[in-house]
Amino acid sequence: MKVAFIGLGTMGYPMAGHLCRAGFSVSVFNRSAVKAEKWSTEYGVAAKSTIAAAVADAAVVMVCLGADEDVRAVLCGDDGVFAHMPANGVVVDHSTTSAELARDMARIAHDCGQQFIDAPVSGGQAGAEGGRLTVMAGGDADAFAVVTPLFSAYAARYQLLGPVGSGQLAKMVNQICIAGLLQGLAEGIHFGEQAGLDMPAVIDVISGGAAQSWQMDNRAKTMLAKEFDFGFAVDWMRKDLGYVLDEARKRKLSLPVTALVDQFYTQVQNLGGGRSDTSSLLLALQNSMPSEHRGKRGNE
Repeated sequence: MKVAFIGLGTMGYPMAGHLCRAGFSVSVFNRSAVKAEKWSTEYGVAAKSTIAAAVADAAVVMVCLGADEDVRAVLCGDDGVFAHMPANGVVVDHSTTSAELARDMARIAHDCGQQFIDAPVSGGQAGAEGGRLTVMAGGDADAFAVVTPLFSAYAARYQLLGPVGSGQLAKMVNQICIAGLLQGLAEGIHFGEQAGLDMPAVIDVISGGAAQSWQMDNRAKTMLAKEFDFGFAVDWMRKDLGYVLDEARKRKLSLPVTALVDQFYTQVQNLGGGRSDTSSLLLALQNSMPSEHRGKRGNE
């Protein structure tokens, strides 16, 4: 199966690499030529200079980009994927976008004689590098069956959850849950530190009980060390929560905790932490303290 992969960012770079190592015939394109050249050197496959060249003979085209406008720019138009990939091909979008964008792309794909699957991923950079991602997909069952061998190269879990758009809606559920868990963890650590507790010992004991979570297991120690460079950036989380809150408004749903955590992430951005990982919610709490009580790195 010939596969094109477009978007060699934090997630796409290792994902495309796993496909290559798994023996698939992979062509790649990236808007930043420097990143494409680095990938080509590492995997011994020459990157293509245009989208058209990358997708010309691909049965499946995978994209992993930033936001709605990036996906639309790459897939649509005279120079886009839909215009140049073969008929009956499958486009898989691993970006996190709005569900509306996914449905729009599916309609355009259908008009071009192709199929579209929205398939956002969870697991962060570590999951992408380790081939342990989770893929939440929406689309046609037959098209999903075509691409599952590809998913197995970089994902530990992948599931079709309904029609196009279902993958993006499931990713919104994922981000809602993560935001709430991280805020709770940040507040717990903040409270415990100000109460004078030995927080490494506290985390050790409560992680064996009902408070345990992936975030506690993987982020508590780095949060205690005031280190916030271990994964998904605040800027990207705010983009994702924007999609969540837009969708909630359309459906007339109230998500008070999610909306509040989004405001806390805005505070982190205002502190210069936009590129810090999502566990940096602790910084917003520390910054609200009188300066003489802040941690050494609390205002970075």
